[in-house]
Amino acid sequence: MASTVAANRLELLQIADAVARDKSIDKSVVLTAMEEAMQRAAKAHYGAENDIKVDIDPKTGETHVSRYLHVVEMVDNDKIEISLADARRRNPDAQIGDIIAETLPPVDFNRINAQNAKQVIVQKVRDAERERQYDEYKDRIGEVVHGVVKRSEFGSVVVDLGKAEGVVRRDEMIPRESFRPGDRIRAYIYDVRREARGPQIFLSRSHPQFMVRLFAQEVPEIYDGVIEIRAVARDPGSRAKIAVISKDSSIDPVGACVGMRGVRVQAVVQELQGERIDIIPWNPDPATFIVNALAPAEVTKVVLDEDTHRVEVVVPDEQLSLGIGRRGQNVRLASQLTGWQIDILTEAEESERRQKEFNERTKLFMESLDVDETVAQLLASEGFATIEDVAYVELAELAQIEAFDEETAQELQSRALEFIEARNKEMDDKRLALGVEDQVLEVPGITAAMAVVLGEHEIKTLEDLAGCAGDDLVGYYETGKDASGKTERVRVPGALEGFNLTSDDANAIVMAARVKAGWIEPEPEVVEDEAAEGEETTEA
Repeated sequence: MASTVAANRLELLQIADAVARDKSIDKSVVLTAMEEAMQRAAKAHYGAENDIKVDIDPKTGETHVSRYLHVVEMVDNDKIEISLADARRRNPDAQIGDIIAETLPPVDFNRINAQNAKQVIVQKVRDAERERQYDEYKDRIGEVVHGVVKRSEFGSVVVDLGKAEGVVRRDEMIPRESFRPGDRIRAYIYDVRREARGPQIFLSRSHPQFMVRLFAQEVPEIYDGVIEIRAVARDPGSRAKIAVISKDSSIDPVGACVGMRGVRVQAVVQELQGERIDIIPWNPDPATFIVNALAPAEVTKVVLDEDTHRVEVVVPDEQLSLGIGRRGQNVRLASQLTGWQIDILTEAEESERRQKEFNERTKLFMESLDVDETVAQLLASEGFATIEDVAYVELAELAQIEAFDEETAQELQSRALEFIEARNKEMDDKRLALGVEDQVLEVPGITAAMAVVLGEHEIKTLEDLAGCAGDDLVGYYETGKDASGKTERVRVPGALEGFNLTSDDANAIVMAARVKAGWIEPEPEVVEDEAAEGEETTEA
């Protein structure tokens, strides 16, 4: 009998060791599951109302079954309680509140008990395995892993990673590529989540960082940190652009990524199913970077708008299709790479637009200042764009224009001021008709024309203006998806869109409105102590 018991104990530990090794979990987790399974069987045998604990010695495999009894003064439930007198018969030092452990004989496992125990152990081991998988892979987000395709499910591919399974969803695969069970696959871990069915490891082959990691594997300079990939834009399976910079001036970042006879970049291209990759030198100057990003198209002129983060690029007429690319691919990837919204014009279109603006300004000066076409064209060609430019410029600067003298300059400024005054009167009447309060007009930076437009946007009180954000006035871009599901930036217009306000101007107006409304305290002005400065100068 003793030898049989010893064999059972040894077998118990061997089973625990085998399961722990097979599932890559701690042996103590398996023993705890076994203890819980035996505990359930013991409760089924002795009664569920009993407080029964089972302990397995991890060294000897010996099993101890105990019933815990709480020492009380008056026994209400003899299954879990024991009187102080009875407790002291077992332990003379027992006190009320103590717990007495009563050893019970081991329970023989019948078929039902064995089946229940198996279910408990399997579930506990599975939970431990899932937790181990989550703990292992949650810190591996951003890595490229190798695996074997296990099966396909509704277009997604389930990948065996060895100790876990990952999934490559259909939208995370490179278009037109397919995998069969048994195929080797490389993919990028972009997310790991806890879910009811276990940890889900999400893999991607279309993620921009997948290409970055592939380059790091092929280009030692990137792996060592000498060359850095600053930005990536991909149209998976078709074309991509990466911007690189070298921390060592003696190393050409583009040449290093291409490799001797293109061997390095070709290794990445083959993994990405022939995706064409443009390697571009990164530059801190936005204009230069944008010109580089639009390669192979040649750029003749770049006009940046810092406030809207928009750039206008002029290319030769014959370069337009090259700059835009097939279905707009080149300019779209360049925009994603640089973070700027890029508008491409040909030299002919830019010339036509400039001529149109010149004609519009000429017409504006002719109608507003009551001057002939020659005078109006002179003002437009000298860079004057609005009536305010004429009204408030230094008189000497206006008189310096060829064919103008001081008397002509004074007359032009006088007419400009009269026009502005009449326009302001008209705008003020419109403002009052819209119900815009006088306090709105008193906010620094708000003109009569702005007040009218604010009224048309239902911003009529000081509180309405104070409750706005700067972007509500000048507009902003938000990221959305077009009909095909591709990400695009959409312009949301602001209330004062047409007044050429910068973001700082708009924020200053909103802050001034909040101060005037009493929502916030004005910032203290820094006043220099002139007297103190005089004393310091005297002492010096």
